[in-house]
Amino acid sequence: MAGPWLKYRGHLDNISNNMLIGAINSANGEANNIENYTNGEFGTVPGVARDYKAKGIRWVVVGDWNYGEGSSREHAALEPRHLGGLAIIVRSFARIHETNLKKQGMLPLTFSEPADYDKLNPDDKVDLLCTELAVGKPMTMKVHPKNGESYEIKLSHTFNEGQIEWFKNGSALNTMAKAAKN
Repeated sequence: MAGPWLKYRGHLDNISNNMLIGAINSANGEANNIENYTNGEFGTVPGVARDYKAKGIRWVVVGDWNYGEGSSREHAALEPRHLGGLAIIVRSFARIHETNLKKQGMLPLTFSEPADYDKLNPDDKVDLLCTELAVGKPMTMKVHPKNGESYEIKLSHTFNEGQIEWFKNGSALNTMAKAAKN
């Protein structure tokens, strides 16, 4: 027997219901329970991400050290993209997962100063200045605290020119399809 998951093979929308459900929310110490900042209600990570996507709100994940360890499968990178995510911002990445995020058109970014992670609060809103994405140059994240003055944090990346095209086109596969048409 192939197992109970066989019926979901190829069903990204169903598989995306598993996105980050085991991750511990630093705001409340719970797994798979995050606040939806559009309505103040708590819900599952995939449920809140789906709501943001339906409302046209791009979102980011903020994580700690070695993000993606044990998540080398491509679905771990495809799910955030499918559910409307823009970037994963962490202190450090597991190497394979970082590459998979790039292939899926996501922005895997690290804090240029790892201590900046500790400055963020769960209810901060952020703007990523994606027009700054260039090989070897840091990006700027503008942080808008709920109660306080906005400030900027520098973010690093390891993109090369080809990988920047993946991001611009939405994924490596989209880039290949675009090249095949030309």
